[in-house]
Amino acid sequence: MWKLALMAGIALAGVGGGTASAQVVAIDSGRVEGATEGGISSWKGIPFAQPPVGDLRWRAPQPVKPWQGVRQATAFSNDCMQIPFARDAAPLGTPPAEDCLYVNVWRPAGAQPGDKLPVMFWIYGGGLVNGGASPAVYDGSELARQGVVLVSFNYRLGRFGFFAHPALTEANEDNGLLGNYGYLDQIAALDWVQRNIAAFGGDPNNVTVFGESAGGGSVSMMMASPMARGKFHKAIVMSGGGRRLRAELPVRSEAGPDGEDAGLGFAQWAGVEGTGPEALAKLRALPAEKVVAGIGIAQKPVAPSSGPLVDGFLLQAPPPDVYRAGNAAPVPFMAGANTADIGFAPPAEGDLFEARFGQFAQQAREAYAGFDGKELEAAINADAGMVEPARHMVQQMTKAGQPAWHYRAGYVPQAMRAEWPGLPHATEIPFFFKTIEARYPGETTPEDHAMAATMSAYFVNFAQTGNPNAATLPQWPVYDDESRPVMLFGMSEAQGGPDPWRARLDVTEAASEQRAAAGE
Repeated sequence: MWKLALMAGIALAGVGGGTASAQVVAIDSGRVEGATEGGISSWKGIPFAQPPVGDLRWRAPQPVKPWQGVRQATAFSNDCMQIPFARDAAPLGTPPAEDCLYVNVWRPAGAQPGDKLPVMFWIYGGGLVNGGASPAVYDGSELARQGVVLVSFNYRLGRFGFFAHPALTEANEDNGLLGNYGYLDQIAALDWVQRNIAAFGGDPNNVTVFGESAGGGSVSMMMASPMARGKFHKAIVMSGGGRRLRAELPVRSEAGPDGEDAGLGFAQWAGVEGTGPEALAKLRALPAEKVVAGIGIAQKPVAPSSGPLVDGFLLQAPPPDVYRAGNAAPVPFMAGANTADIGFAPPAEGDLFEARFGQFAQQAREAYAGFDGKELEAAINADAGMVEPARHMVQQMTKAGQPAWHYRAGYVPQAMRAEWPGLPHATEIPFFFKTIEARYPGETTPEDHAMAATMSAYFVNFAQTGNPNAATLPQWPVYDDESRPVMLFGMSEAQGGPDPWRARLDVTEAASEQRAAAGE
């Protein structure tokens, strides 16, 4: 592990000590003042759109109104409106509010406009109903210390971010941009990067989008959306699914269920009747607490809601279909999952293998030999939900002629080895961000830090060059569909090569392809 720490060494850019000092940068909406401390300059709470409140609720993000003087940008804004939950692996650092469309930037202190540092654009997860940019494990300081500019931001969640209703469709205030307001926020933040990141020393022509869970699914949205095309240049999907995403219903359809059905159901629950301008005004006047009711990872639903919608503009087809057609953004690509990731499936009726794998049941029994009980079902569900879909996306990008890399994170921090048999969903993030001390304060070991340095270095290399490899790191083989290699971040080392889980993933792939062919 000490070798890993040495191999992961990257020259620091603009690092120095000292107390905090002011940093003023001019952007397209005005001047912002951040702070420099410990060799890193940061700006927090910069607006990238007008507050989406009042008449701007359920509107595409609107341009920021310029300000005079210097705006203080040294503290996070409110995270977007949601109901936080106690077991969040990345607990919020600010109270949620509807006024939340703000961006944050970290850079090496010595960076100057024109330096053209690589940009890493982080999209948080949380099921599109929870999450924010303020959690300590998302702090961008340690990535910036390795010579990149790190950008994070907030986007609308739950019914604030994904909502359709006939009154909105009729008003058509944003020329067809309906339903996917949270995704529109993400693209607006990416547009902000294109316009402004050079002022912070970043390169708008070298932007890597990366995200975990729903953030990984959001990266897939960008890979599929014509509205994001050309605005980023590399992509990383972390435990983001990849075969079935919540973007399968249209905004409006005469043939079957659609997003407007959910919107009408919520309006009825909230006591709002009608489908005209008066109904829309009443919906926009609802207290935020009523709009958010029953929406959250730990909440029991009280009224209908929808997720992302195929709107014909931002999304013309579900992202998995775009990958399959070879039409995803033509950029270097990386995807992976964790060794104890999550997956969801209804309880199996009868034999588990017959229910999950059909004609491939015997092959699956052999592939999963050694598992039983709840551990068996958890492994099957995780492979189907996160682990194999990550490989599937890498496969599709490879078929489309793009270089792609597959990983699996399995290093369990020392503090959790008595509780975790593998690395659970979302717990890889502090390693790639090098923020493990924020996640496990006072409990980290030199081995933990060495692995974090290694994992983080691969991501930074990828952002810099489009290839995660460097002479100082173990070789990570580019993916090919014959040998199907993987980079394993294991309990003692990082090692690239043949996948020890290949039999499991191959039978999961076969069953998934069979279901897809049957239209299931």
